[in-house]
Amino acid sequence: MCRFKPVRIGCRQMQIRGGLVQITDEGFVVTGDDVGHIRNLIAGELVIGFGHHHGKARAVHYLFLLAAFVVFDKFFNQILADGAGYNRRQRLPNHNQICNVERANDQELDELQYRGGWESLEKESNRNLLKVASRELIFAAKSHSVSTMATEEENVGNAKQQLAKLFEVSLRRIVPDEQDVAPVIAASTGKFGDYQCNNAMGLWSKIKGKGSEFRGPPSVGQAIMKNLPDSEVIESCSVAGPGFVNVVLSKKWLAKRIQKMLIDGIEKWEPQLPIKRAVVDFSSPNIAKEMHVGHLRSTIIGDTLARILEFSNVEVLRRNHVGDWGTQFGMLIEFLFEKFPSIEDVNESAIGDLQAFYKASKQRFDDDPAFKERAQRAVVSLQGGEPKYRNAWLKICEISRKEFHKVYERLGVHLEEKGESFYNPYIPGVLKELSDKGLIEESQGARVIFLEGFNIPLIVVKSDGGFNYASTDLAALWYRLNEEKADWIIYVTDVGQQQHFNMFFEAAKRAGWLPTDGALKPKVTHVGFGLVLGEDGKRFRTRSSEVVRLVDLLDEAKDRSKKVLVERGWTEQELNQIAEAVGYGAVKYADLKNNRLTNYTFDFDQMLSDKKGEIVLDHDGERELGLHLLQFSEVVGSPEETSRLLLCEATAIVMRKCFNLLGIEPVYKI
Repeated sequence: MCRFKPVRIGCRQMQIRGGLVQITDEGFVVTGDDVGHIRNLIAGELVIGFGHHHGKARAVHYLFLLAAFVVFDKFFNQILADGAGYNRRQRLPNHNQICNVERANDQELDELQYRGGWESLEKESNRNLLKVASRELIFAAKSHSVSTMATEEENVGNAKQQLAKLFEVSLRRIVPDEQDVAPVIAASTGKFGDYQCNNAMGLWSKIKGKGSEFRGPPSVGQAIMKNLPDSEVIESCSVAGPGFVNVVLSKKWLAKRIQKMLIDGIEKWEPQLPIKRAVVDFSSPNIAKEMHVGHLRSTIIGDTLARILEFSNVEVLRRNHVGDWGTQFGMLIEFLFEKFPSIEDVNESAIGDLQAFYKASKQRFDDDPAFKERAQRAVVSLQGGEPKYRNAWLKICEISRKEFHKVYERLGVHLEEKGESFYNPYIPGVLKELSDKGLIEESQGARVIFLEGFNIPLIVVKSDGGFNYASTDLAALWYRLNEEKADWIIYVTDVGQQQHFNMFFEAAKRAGWLPTDGALKPKVTHVGFGLVLGEDGKRFRTRSSEVVRLVDLLDEAKDRSKKVLVERGWTEQELNQIAEAVGYGAVKYADLKNNRLTNYTFDFDQMLSDKKGEIVLDHDGERELGLHLLQFSEVVGSPEETSRLLLCEATAIVMRKCFNLLGIEPVYKI
């Protein structure tokens, strides 16, 4: 028999094979000959010896004892609970806590203290104990299979990639002379298999009439299936219709892959892309202007793309191409000199509302010819590097960056700024290269590039001799290709700029910077998106027709979620942390769930609604899931228990990674 100090639990007694756990006010008592030596691994740090008993130490007993106290009464509520330390802020509900589990044995206490003592245990007690239990099994499995694991590749690709390799071998065997045939693998939606190889019809169109032994797509499909190499990946294959090869994956292989992920981490499932380095150009606000709701989609979508590429082991250069150069800085600097004769007096609090400062300077520029003339001279002085004007420009940029940081901090987004001013010195050399290649022509005083398929030219130098977006974007593209050696450059802006990107991409192809075949590297992509609208169907604005400041929108999302959550008995610190996660996460999710290319209506009430819905099992998959949930109690203590818990842990790991790729912090209690 072994005694333990009090634990907060939801039951008084449970039966275990070969033993009994009885709950008293003083603690709980484990009796029996076959309970096993339970060891609890918390977050990979703290090992606790619970006690020694006669009999076999079976992994299922470890799980059953811990799960009985920790998991099963809140099993599906806690399926996303964090066992990897991603979120140390949240504490699980009281009846799911094990606090200060203490064995009345001085020797065991001594063993515990050298690993950090009871303070460490208390600190770690808010972690997910479902993972604790699963880890015990994972470690056992790892020890058991370490010899076989050592022979496997570190990352052999996902199921689709594995199948593509197998079918490529088959295709080479049956049509060795058709070297340009690539496997066409797709996930199946029917009941005939998990994946399909859809090469038969396309291959038949290539080889018919060439003296082929095949009589049509079905016979091609049969040949593809029969020439597949032996593999542990495939359980069975069949051919249907016009040569579709249906594949059922091996259960043994699936289990092995999932177990390996549990042991080695979700990173082992990273996609394998033929890209080493990518530039993602997103967010890109203008200096001296507030970030508004129009920047929301670029920032969220761009961050998500960067996260997915990073997970795919691609080196991602997150670029914030801010508008920090141009004629508008002449009026801003001149207006700044009027308001603050001493540049040392300029700071964020002195300027106040940056948007109002910009509007006031623009109004002065439009209304006062003398001011306009001084502003134009200020541009020349700035571009000439005159210290007084450059210092003023740096002050304005610094104040803007602080405002931008407030938004990025709330959204959890990280970027590296390389704005228009960074690329400006490269423009003359880039334009000379394009001119030397005969691409640039004179037209109505401007210098332009005429492009086939477009009814207007791409202007690269304005009639007044100034540079523009096209000249800056061409210089940036040249730098990213030649200096940063990017394989893929992605631009995330609204769909209204699609023509601009199409034109300057075409100009780069004519210059020989990009291949004419878009499938080859290096490649460029414009990821467009629709507008954020208000309830009136127009651009989202305040009641005074001003664009909504993004930092205000995010703060309102947090405040609204806090009001919904305030009556749930949390501490102020917990309340703020959960409100941030829910509020900011709701804004991100509302953006990402919509069709990227279409406009969407911004609605706080819909985003933050906590209305409870009703379960309707109309779909076959929904009914199947419902049946599995209903059979939950039938599985507890059964031979399937261990496997099911590990599958639940694998599900939690994958879902956590999905949230991470979307930039959303998961919440583990509401």
